[in-house]
Amino acid sequence: MRIDAHQHFWEFNPNRDTWIDDSMLVLQNNFLPKNLEKLLKENSFDGCIAVQADQSEEETNFLLQLSENNAFIKGVVGWVDLLDDNIEQSLIKFSSHKKFKGVRHIIQSESEGFMLQKEFLNGISKLKDFNLTYDILIYPNQLNEAYQLVQLFPEQKFVIDHIAKPPIKAGKIDKWAEDILKFSNCKNVYCKLSGIVTEANWKTWKADEFMSYLEVVFKTFGSKRLMFGSDWPVCLLAANYNEIVTLVEKYISNLPLNDQAAIMGKNALEFYNI
Repeated sequence: MRIDAHQHFWEFNPNRDTWIDDSMLVLQNNFLPKNLEKLLKENSFDGCIAVQADQSEEETNFLLQLSENNAFIKGVVGWVDLLDDNIEQSLIKFSSHKKFKGVRHIIQSESEGFMLQKEFLNGISKLKDFNLTYDILIYPNQLNEAYQLVQLFPEQKFVIDHIAKPPIKAGKIDKWAEDILKFSNCKNVYCKLSGIVTEANWKTWKADEFMSYLEVVFKTFGSKRLMFGSDWPVCLLAANYNEIVTLVEKYISNLPLNDQAAIMGKNALEFYNI
């Protein structure tokens, strides 16, 4: 089974979606399952994982409702307030839905120390009891803090989104590579091959620019802890869906077929308990 492990849905709301500014006009539209289903079929995908883009329980309910109406949405990574003293009540509520698979918070927008505050650690500590995963969305300067976090919870499944957004446009790699390589021994941590084109120049990127970054994540995580994600529709800022798939498939084309199948679906199925 082939799974797109990272994509988003939304009905564009300029008051809510303020991160979609005038440099991102292509994203100022509605992106719903009917728009994605055709792209999945064209690229032989069996399903996808819908990931939160807004920090609200309304967002989580929205994605779960879409998953009820569309069988190809195999799982939802939603948002809950991990800082809430009553976090367990939210987890009980959402976990009653069989497609609620994990949680994400947009940590890239938070200040230093957010991941290590006691309230957040308490929230993370509750996820394993509900068989839930955690998606880590960060910038490279937050990798050391994330490394401390995952070591505190060796039994909790984590996945780093978008290979931690290295500065591809600037052509810098050394510090990011040094920090992400630390995760090689963290067997509870996976990584998504997603979001890389939007870290390059949106207009002029070339496939060769990504090779050294991909080499680092393959060295760090191996084919058993990597998963493909399109990051649709955000990817449309720099590439169409087919281009994203081709970029990753071409890079892994020399791997054994079992490893290719793992990256393009099997790892996501196992990670998200599908």
